[in-house]
Order: sequence, then structure tokens, then C-alpha cells
Amino acid sequence: MADISRRLGRRHLRSAPTSYIRHHRRGRLAHEGPGISFWFRALTAALSEVPVDDRELAMTFHARTSDFQDVTVQATVTYRISDPATAAARLDFSIDPDSGIWRGSPLEQISTLLTEIAQQHTLDVLARTALSDALVGGVTAVRERISAGLAAEPRLPGTGIEVVAVRVVAVRPEPEVERALRTPAREQIQQEADRATYERRAVAVENERAIAENELASKIELARREEQLVEQRGTNARREAEEDAAADAVRAGAEAARIVRLAKAEAEAAREAGEARAGARAAWLRAHADTSPATLNALAVGRLADNLPRVDSITLTPDVLTGLVARLGTPHRAGGPAGRSRRAGQA
Repeated sequence: MADISRRLGRRHLRSAPTSYIRHHRRGRLAHEGPGISFWFRALTAALSEVPVDDRELAMTFHARTSDFQDVTVQATVTYRISDPATAAARLDFSIDPDSGIWRGSPLEQISTLLTEIAQQHTLDVLARTALSDALVGGVTAVRERISAGLAAEPRLPGTGIEVVAVRVVAVRPEPEVERALRTPAREQIQQEADRATYERRAVAVENERAIAENELASKIELARREEQLVEQRGTNARREAEEDAAADAVRAGAEAARIVRLAKAEAEAAREAGEARAGARAAWLRAHADTSPATLNALAVGRLADNLPRVDSITLTPDVLTGLVARLGTPHRAGGPAGRSRRAGQA
């Protein structure tokens, strides 16, 4: 919409770059072009504003297929006014010189024209197409047919309108028909899902079986190795026992030989000691054979004193001394070689 302001009884118009302005003064063209601004008098001016930017026109309409099924077509047409002068001459784009608002509804006229042309070609192509084909390839067929129909329509160039692009969003049947058509696909998808579930379960069972077999094989291998370990332990224990027995035999033989040698040494030592004692005894006897009885008695008393226990005090009575003296005096009276021999034997 153009921006119109008042100054001292005159008016000033300022337009956007996407608006094409035509100013006629007293029936003659005074100003023309996009995005212009100028001063004018309201009583003598005729103004038109034609948008030259791209416009999006969304349309929705119903059609019937060859098998008498209703479908809804959603499409969008992009257009622009390529010849603003022609469009301003064919359609009412005049604006109020006071407010800058269109006096009519030119864009609605263009929308109605494009919608009717697109709907006509859509109905034509869908009327010869079955519902299943329309749902599968209807979007492409309808788009191509609308594009060709709008390009061949003579009214559009005559009005200065150029179609930029056509897009068909969807071709949809009625909700009940759509649900009915979805049912086989849903059932097939469910069957595929069930089959995938069964296959997954089968794979899981197979994996569990493989795991169980691996565990069983591991247990068997472990038992076999335990058996080998037991056999090896028995072999080791048997070898150890044999080696211990052989070592014990060696030790027993060595101990027996040592005992024998020790016994022989002890016997030899005892024999030599006996011979030494016998020689010493014989020498002792020979040494005392020529000794006087008094000397032998003194030696006997000394030996006796050495072997007697400790005596702190001795009490000698007359009777003891008398008998002792009498006994000591007896050998002197006996005299002779026989007596010395007897004393020597007693000693």
C-alpha cells in the first residue's frame, strides 16, 4: 500500500520498490514506475498501484477420480505481474488518493482466475485416473497438467500475469477411504514387524544355543585339563615318592654303613682299651708284688680316704683303737714269703 501524506492542500505519494505506480492527471500519464514518489492534487489525479513482487497462492479443491472417489488436492501457485501497465488496464488497481487503499479487490480477482484454471485442469486429469493411480502418481501428473494449462492460458499474458512455479503438495482421499487404504499396508508392515520379531527371537535362541554349546565345550575342556592335571599330579607324586624312597634307601645304607663303621671303631676302641686296662692292671700288679705290706696298707688307706664321704668329726674309742692296732700288727707277726704273697693278693 502506498504511503500518502498531506502538505498545504497537496498530497505526496511514496511507494515501495515492489509496487508499480501509475499517475494520470487530467487523463494523461504523469508518473509511472516502481518505487517512485511525487506530489499530486487529489481532484485531478488518478492513481494505480500494481504489485510486481512474487505472490504465493495456496489453493485447495476437491476432485473425483474415474472410480468415483473424492480426493482433495492441495497446491500452491507462484505468480507475478510482469506487465503492470497491461494489468492496470485490465484490472482495477486504482487506489484512493486520500488513504492509498485499493478501491477494488484486484488480487482476489487474480486468485480466482488462477484457482479456476488450475482446478479445471486438475479435474480433467483426475477424472481419467483411478484412485490408486492418483494416490501413487497423481501429484506429478496434476502438477505437470496445471503448469501446462496455466502456460497455455491466453488470459494470463493478456492480463499481464506470469506464472513462476506450480507445486502440488498432496492428493488425499476421504478419511474413511484413506484409513481403508492404509489397512493393508499396516497389516503388511505388522506382518513384517512380526516376522522381524520372530527372526530376532530365532537369532536370540540360536545365539543362546551357541553360547550354551560354547559353555559346554569350555566345561568339557576344563574337565579334560583337570584330568590331565590330576594325572600329572599323580605322576609327580609317584616320582617324588620313588625319589624319596631312593633317597631314604641311600640314607639308610649310609646310616647302616656309618653305624657299622662306628660299631667296628667302638669295638676296636673297646678291645684296645681292654688290652690297655689289662696291661695297666698287670703292670700295677707287677709293681705292687714287690711292695711291702705297710706301704700297701698306706696306699689302701689313701684310696679309702679318697672314696669316703666328707667327715666333719671322728670319734675314736679305746675299743676301736685296740682292735685296729691289733689288726695292723698281725702281718708283722705272720712274716715270711707266704704272708707277703697273701697280702699282695688282698691288695
